[in-house]
Amino acid sequence: MITVLLTDDHALVRTGIRRLLEDSGQVTIVGEADCGEDSLKMAQSLKPDVILMDVNMPGIGGVEACRRILQRNPKQKIIVLTIHNEQTFPKRLLEIGAKGYLTKDCGVDEMIMAIKQVAKGGAYIAPNIAQRLALSLLPGNEDNPIDKLSRREFQVMLMISHGLSNIEISEKLCLSPKTISTYRLRLLEKLGAQNEVDLIKIAVEQGMVEFAVNP
Repeated sequence: MITVLLTDDHALVRTGIRRLLEDSGQVTIVGEADCGEDSLKMAQSLKPDVILMDVNMPGIGGVEACRRILQRNPKQKIIVLTIHNEQTFPKRLLEIGAKGYLTKDCGVDEMIMAIKQVAKGGAYIAPNIAQRLALSLLPGNEDNPIDKLSRREFQVMLMISHGLSNIEISEKLCLSPKTISTYRLRLLEKLGAQNEVDLIKIAVEQGMVEFAVNP
């Protein structure tokens, strides 16, 4: 039986996924986390075969949680399960070391297949995501502006796009507010933005948030 840690900030989503997976008789959910910080603790204590990880969650979020989990245990197998199907998130998370990427509109059979494949040491990327990633590599395609960002700049950008202040971001990432201010300035320069509203617009355009911004 494959053991899975389920991480998502929506209780109803977790309940639905738990029932679907456990009804298959091939997966056991050994724990549920509703934020990045809890996923870190539970990954270390429960040592699941696979972690199903959402991206947009309270606290440090799924991207940073993936990075920290894999920093502590590079052999941990993580499958990202999210609503995001743009290339920005898959590329970043696969670079960090995630072994799978699924969108939440996938079927239970595909989810189980991905879990089994990753648990065996393989990888799985949803076909629509794999196609987007492949097309992005073709000559003539414009570079995604988000690709210019370092790992830390990307994390700060993500937190800015969700409305966190410098102090809140500094607390989540264990950095000084002054350092976060420096990252904000770098983001403005790299992305050609005039202010924070422009940064949030870019984040929306690149699929980093699920809501539209009205300046």
